[in-house]
Formats: sequence, structure tokens, C-alpha cells
Amino acid sequence: MKRILLIEDERNLSRYMELELRHESFFVMVASDGYMGLELALKEDWDAILLDLMLPGLDGIEVCRRIRLSKKTPIIMLTARDSVRDRISGLDSGADDYMPKPFAIEELFARLRVIFRRQEDQAEEHKSTLVYQDLRLNLDSRIVCRGNKQIDLTKREYDLLVTFMKHTTHVLTRESLLDKVWGFDAVVDTNVVDVYVRYLRNKIDAPGETSYITTLRGIGYVMRK
Repeated sequence: MKRILLIEDERNLSRYMELELRHESFFVMVASDGYMGLELALKEDWDAILLDLMLPGLDGIEVCRRIRLSKKTPIIMLTARDSVRDRISGLDSGADDYMPKPFAIEELFARLRVIFRRQEDQAEEHKSTLVYQDLRLNLDSRIVCRGNKQIDLTKREYDLLVTFMKHTTHVLTRESLLDKVWGFDAVVDTNVVDVYVRYLRNKIDAPGETSYITTLRGIGYVMRK
């Protein structure tokens, strides 16, 4: 169930929106002034915030700015003021979208769906991409880049890099790397791990800079954040 915070002081509109959102299976909490809305926005996690521009206590622009200091929660600003200047002020304060009143509730639902799809796409992309400093590895496409430069790796080098990037800060012994990359039943010596770490370093490290993969003598290797 998606969690929506509605910050709106107009009682009839607030009640109408609350009922419609609940009917669409959203969990809804309502705040009727800027200070209460800000407190709830910062104290709890929300999937989206519907924020009126003109609020008692603290206006929507200031509420939005303060939320943005610590949270990236999607915010749709709602207001009867529809000038270009007002829209720009709302978006510049950190709002993701801006809806002038009066609006059709179906349009609000559609805009929420767009926001939630974007969140899901970003979450999926995040799951499929490993990042270490300026090194990026996409698990779906198997593309590895350092900065804007794509790096070509063999299958074994790629599997070795995936293991390191999935276990950053974890010390990996040669035996554990052999198990994870070559398989527990591989008939190879642990020295082969050193050879492939060297191959990998030659491709991902920048000349003259400290290697991304640190050697711990007598133990193994680690990628440290």
C-alpha cells in the first residue's frame, strides 16, 4: 500500500481527496497546516506528498524547501495560483510536479502513477547496477565503465569484478574467490586468482593511481569504499 501525505488546509477539498485516495487503496495521512505537514514529512517515510502552496503557519514553498534539505520524497504541489512565476517558484523549491486547482482527481491519480513508475524504474536500475567510485557495472547488459570509458573484460575478469563489487569492504580470501568465481569443484590452484586480479587491475585501474583492489598479504583482497 502506497503511503501518501496530504498537506491541505481547505477542509472540504482535503476530505474529498482523502476519501478518493483511500478508495484507490492508498494509505493517507492529512495535515492541515505547514508546521504539522513538515513534521510528518520529516518524521515518517512517504511514497509521495501532496502539498498545498498556501498554508497557515508555513507556506508550501518553505515546507518543500525544508523537506528537500533531507529527503527526496516525490512532491506534487497543489495551488489555486497558476501563473508561470508561481509554477517556477514551486518547481524551484524542489517540487516534482505542479497541479493548478481545480483539477480532476483522475489526473492526480495519473500523475501519481507516473511518479511511482519512475520510482520503480529507478529501483530496478539501482538493483541491476553496481557502483564503486567511478566504476559502474550493469548486470543486465554486462557493460563495465570507468567514468565515460567502457572497459572490455573476459568472462572470468567480469565475474571476478562482480564478486568484488558485490562485496565491497569485505575481505575475500583467495579460496573464497576461487569458490565464487571458478566454482567449488574447480581443479585450479589459488595462484590463478592472483593472476586474474592482476589482469583485472590492468584494465580497471588508472595509471599511477592506487589500485581499486587492495592486497592483504597472506589473506586475500578487498575493495574498500
